[in-house]
Amino acid sequence: MTDIAFRSATALAREVRLGRIGAYELLGYFLKRVERYNPALNAIIATDLDGAKKRARAADRARSRGQSLGPLHGLPMTVKESFDMVGLPTTWGLAEHRDHRATNNAAAVQRLIDAGAIVFGKTNVPVLLAEWQSFNPIYGTTNNPWDLTRVPGGSSGGASAALAAGLTTLEMGSDIGGSIRNPAHFTGVYGHKPSFELVPTVGHALPGMFAPLDMLVAGPLARSAPDLELAMRVLVGPDAVLGHRRVLPRTKKRALREFRVGVITTTAIAPVAAEVQEAIRTLARFIAGTKARVSDTARPAFSMDEYFTTYVHLLRSATSGGHSDPAGFRRMITQAEALAPDDHTYFAEMLRGNTLRHRDWVSANNRRYQMLGAWLDYFKSYDVLIAPIAPTAAFAHNHVGERHERTIDVDGSKQTVANMLFWAGYAGAFYLPSTAIPIGKSKEGLPIGAQIIGPPGGDLTCIALAKLLERDYRGFEAPPGWEDGAY
Repeated sequence: MTDIAFRSATALAREVRLGRIGAYELLGYFLKRVERYNPALNAIIATDLDGAKKRARAADRARSRGQSLGPLHGLPMTVKESFDMVGLPTTWGLAEHRDHRATNNAAAVQRLIDAGAIVFGKTNVPVLLAEWQSFNPIYGTTNNPWDLTRVPGGSSGGASAALAAGLTTLEMGSDIGGSIRNPAHFTGVYGHKPSFELVPTVGHALPGMFAPLDMLVAGPLARSAPDLELAMRVLVGPDAVLGHRRVLPRTKKRALREFRVGVITTTAIAPVAAEVQEAIRTLARFIAGTKARVSDTARPAFSMDEYFTTYVHLLRSATSGGHSDPAGFRRMITQAEALAPDDHTYFAEMLRGNTLRHRDWVSANNRRYQMLGAWLDYFKSYDVLIAPIAPTAAFAHNHVGERHERTIDVDGSKQTVANMLFWAGYAGAFYLPSTAIPIGKSKEGLPIGAQIIGPPGGDLTCIALAKLLERDYRGFEAPPGWEDGAY
């Protein structure tokens, strides 16, 4: 059992399937790690231990009869707090929902359970899932296992921290503004933001909300790229409400040399630290060395300024339903109407998005689809685009003031923390799949990641490249200090 903590979910599922580890034994192993290590991380914030143990025993009994519960048979795992799970809290970090308990499982959670997973708990999130760090008044702050003074990312920050520290085998996250990719980058794990509507988001909503959000997707985080594919094959299926058929298109890519790869490392709007840029360039040189076609100039032909403004308007329009205070919303309308026409700061564009009139939303949506056309033209010549996930490695905890007021240091220059949205929306605004992978470390020894952006429905193409790079270039590395055998 000494090498279990950081093994892939795929490998552990195989061990259970072959009877080398029992489901109950494996669950107990991870629960001991949670008991010992979670207090320092505060990553896992709610558990169903009795229910998990009961399901693990049932999984062992089923195996003894020669029965399989599915590809995740007996695999202990956790899910993001924002997904409904019967009997457990769904609060989104909001104090007013502290006592809310789900009465149904989210569609994605149910699919994991139906595939044999033993979901034993939920992981921490920021308030309204609206941060690149994970803290809230109900559960407190989650720390990064690479450095407890640093953030684990957000909003799936508890998920990434639990995975990186070896407290769980697989995680379920969500992403509308980088919430799968950003935590993966900050903690050195893998994550996949699926193509829009490929994975159901039913049961991932504030209490009383039912309609799906524009651009919001649900997807897995893991310690290996094959785990992402394993999870996606479980999660993709008919629409959970309307029953529309959903399929996961295959990919023909089998070798690095077969890929046509574009690379972008920075932009004037959201500057990226030199060490992050160099990590991406080093990766690009490696890929080019396999005789793959690599370009550092090829990218979709649209204005970066216009794209980012459009994305912020659409994003904040989509999330504006979280502003439940009528008086506060009226104040935002007054503030937005008072803005100078030439004020294009993030705060100004955020206000405009929060209060966007429907006619203006239709115009922004139309412009979005025009830019999506530029992406589709790009994908006629290139299979993927590799891009930054965030301007820097994980930054120090900072809970002072409002999010839009906070800054990060990018090579000695103070940049608004909201610049991370630029890299989130580069795929997310256009419904594109994106796979987050670890590619290096900062000078301080913190993980650096990159995202592999693919065409609509090109999820397995992105994951295929991630799998090849994990095998031939770099994979997950466990942070020091969380080694097995410590209890």
